[in-house]
Amino acid sequence: MPHWSVYTGENEPHDGIAHLPAPPPWRAFDGGPALPPPLDSDDATAVSPDRVHRAKSYVATPESVRLVNAALCLRRPLLVTGPPGTGKSSLAYAVARELRLGPVLRWNITSRSTLADGLYQYDPLSRLYAAREGTDKPGGVEDHLRLGPLGTALLPYDRPRALLVDEIDKSDLDLPNDLLNVLEEGQYEIPELVRAARHCGDGAAEVLADGTDTPVTVHRGRIRCRAFPFVVLTSNGEREFPPAFLRRCVRLKLRRPGRDQLTDIVRAHLNTPDGHADRLITRFLERAGGGELATDQLLNALYLTGVAGLDAESRDDLAEQLMPYLSATADGDGF
Repeated sequence: MPHWSVYTGENEPHDGIAHLPAPPPWRAFDGGPALPPPLDSDDATAVSPDRVHRAKSYVATPESVRLVNAALCLRRPLLVTGPPGTGKSSLAYAVARELRLGPVLRWNITSRSTLADGLYQYDPLSRLYAAREGTDKPGGVEDHLRLGPLGTALLPYDRPRALLVDEIDKSDLDLPNDLLNVLEEGQYEIPELVRAARHCGDGAAEVLADGTDTPVTVHRGRIRCRAFPFVVLTSNGEREFPPAFLRRCVRLKLRRPGRDQLTDIVRAHLNTPDGHADRLITRFLERAGGGELATDQLLNALYLTGVAGLDAESRDDLAEQLMPYLSATADGDGF
């Protein structure tokens, strides 16, 4: 039997995903025809310097490695909770890079986000204008439709796509429940294409997917995954989720990093810490005991005080100003 652990957290890309054990019988999917995984170069945002850096510099904990592999093997979403700045979103990019899953599909959640937003966007007004001008071809609904991040992740790729559903705790109360059926079944329908298929011989439509201008073929408006995507749902812990939603997720809780992990994080982002970095890490940990701080505040302070050409006293003062508490009450500014 293949080894269940394919993600190592060592940030070295490899093809271990090809040796992922077979899914549990209740999580096997058979969508098709199979699509090859896209290249990073197919999506310009995937090769942007910020995304490449956060993927290469992510410092995984043994617990996160273990639970990422559990989610991959069980074909279940990974619900990642924790304070701001603990690397919840970066985890998706790190896994996608190491396992060569292609560009990360990102769905940023707001209070107005709906399931339909994640699946696809349809623009009826553009189709109406095209019909008035006589440029709309018969059955051409696909020209006015584009798959969303979730809809693209569920295409029948022959290896999992990585989908980041960021800050799901900011969603409307109904969204987690609305996601249940789609993530459980690994499939969905596009009603506009289902109706159009009745007037088209083979029912095939060429539709643009998220993050690329290369169309994919959708048959009779129905999409079913082949390899269940690696879905990372992030939450700052600002709300409770329904039990039916939680039991369908593998749950990872990230904690504030200690000294050793902070040192590894600083080394990954800014090379080997010097004496000033060690002092600033100590000061950061001392302040973190009195209020909420994020790791990127420490990185900002280290970077700026390292390039500003300041004397020691000025560097320390600037570092303090760059690391205010994230809650007003901790700084004594609350009411």
